[in-house]
Parts: sequence; structure tokens; C-alpha cells
Amino acid sequence: MNLPHVHLLLNHLPIIGTFIAFGLFLVSLVGKHNDLKQASLALFSLLALLAIPTYMSGDAANEAIKDTPDVSMALIQTHQGTALLAFAFMEITGIAALIGLWQFSRTVKNPWTSSSDRVSTAAVLFFSIVTMGLMALAGNTGGAIRHVEIFAGQETASTLGAMGMAIDNSIHGFVIDSSMWVWPILEDLHFIGLILLLGAIGVLDLRILGFLKQLPVGPLHRFLPWGIAGFFINVITGLLFFVGMPGFYTGNFVFQFKMLAIVLAGANVIFFNCTSAFRTLENIGPGEDAPLSAKVIAATSILLLIAVIVLGRYIPFGEVT
Repeated sequence: MNLPHVHLLLNHLPIIGTFIAFGLFLVSLVGKHNDLKQASLALFSLLALLAIPTYMSGDAANEAIKDTPDVSMALIQTHQGTALLAFAFMEITGIAALIGLWQFSRTVKNPWTSSSDRVSTAAVLFFSIVTMGLMALAGNTGGAIRHVEIFAGQETASTLGAMGMAIDNSIHGFVIDSSMWVWPILEDLHFIGLILLLGAIGVLDLRILGFLKQLPVGPLHRFLPWGIAGFFINVITGLLFFVGMPGFYTGNFVFQFKMLAIVLAGANVIFFNCTSAFRTLENIGPGEDAPLSAKVIAATSILLLIAVIVLGRYIPFGEVT
């Protein structure tokens, strides 16, 4: 199995998954089902994670078929442009969903009356509708590359594809050609995002493991939105890195392992720290121990975060020539 195969396998998940998550979310709003709403927000957040390797493996698929005589480069570029827009809106939807999901990890507020929850609910509803449309176009244009007979909505797809490609080219020019300071500044921002992640999630995991036992768990958990902000910064800067130099990252096996570690670490945080599963830990006071199962999950979280950092450091040595 190679990266084009991975892309073909993964691309169905964010497309079909977005429609499923939206259906669950809509039913939860109409029926006011807290558990169903929590499940739909968790699914949106997970899909945003899975969209990262899905989008980035697309460049490998492009490299594999771009020189095939019967393949239209216009369709490839249309798909590439719509995929970039779909990916961007999927990440925005995922961040909004993660903020809303975090409300369920606390017992101090009712998720249905919190003003911040109402804002995040409206944001998820709006951005998920846009994401569904863009995902449908991205999937349709991707399938049309090898099956022109199924292509519909050509005018809309071509317009959005051209817009996405213009953004792609602008990002490439900004990152690579505009100034020698752009890349170092993006690196600094990426490290700041990592610091926010480690500061918010790493310290909480250490407390759950039994370190810093003089601190209660609940107040540490309230810093989690800073970790979400750090993840958002890293997604933006990471996308800029990739679009700026896609050829450097696509065949880099260290980068591929880093993508896997990001998905696993993110899923750990989503299902353990950002759902009602955390409520069993929020009242652990100074000097008290967390359950063994929570310690195992916290240790896994720390190991995955360390793996993300170490793999990121070794990306320059993993380029395939």
C-alpha cells in the first residue's frame, strides 16, 4: 500500500462522516438530546483530525497520476482547489465543535444554557453546512479525475477550484518567495502552539499520573481551551508549511508517522479530556490519586505528544530522495 492508496481509503471518511455528524447534530438540536449532541461534536472533531492526513496524502496521489496521458490536469487542479477549501472549513468546524464539546466535560454549567455553548452551536451549524457542500464537491471532482462521466456541477466546482488554487498559489508564494523571515516566524508560531498544547494538556496529564499532587485536577482542566488554541495555531502553521513545500513533506516517512501520532494524540484528548468522561476526575482534590485507567490514558497522551514533537524535529532527516 502506498500514499495514493491511503488517500483513496481516507477520503471517504471526512466526506461521508460530515453528513453523518451533521444529521446527528441536527437531530440532537431538535430533540435536545445532550448525549447525541456530544457524540456529534466528538465526531466533527475526530473528522477534522482525519482530514489532515487525508488532505496531505492527496499530493502523493497527484504526483502518481499527473503525467498519465488520459488524465485531465484541469480536473486535478479543480479537485485540489476544492479540497483545500473543504479541508479549511472542516478544520474550522472541528475547532468550533471541540469548543462546544469541552462544555460537556464539566458539571458546573448546563451545556444547553451556557452562552458560549450557544455561540459554538451556531458556529458548528453554519460551518458544517458549508463544509458538507465543499466536501461533496471535493469528492465529486476527485472521482471525476478517472470517471469524467459522473462529473456534475462543473461550473460551480470549477469556480471554487480556481479560487482554491489561487489561495494555494498565494500561500506558496507567501511562504517561499515573499521574505526570508516568513518561515522562521511560522516556526516560532508553531512552537508557541506546541507550548500551549503541552502547558494545557501535559500538566493536566502529569497531575493525573500523580505528579504535582498538591494541585486539584478541576482547575487545571479549565486551561484546556488554551490547548485547543495551540492546536489551531499548529494546524494553520502546519498547513502553511505543507502548501509552501508539498514535495518536501509528501514522501517524508517521518512526516507520515507524525501525522499518525497527531491523529492518535488528538483522539485521546477529544474522548478523554473533552467529553463527559472527564467528569469522574474533575473533583479529585489535592493529595488524591486518579484511577489506574485514567493514569494509563494520561501516560499514553504524554507519550504521543512527545512523539509528535520528536518526529517533527526529525522531519528534515526523513526526506526520501
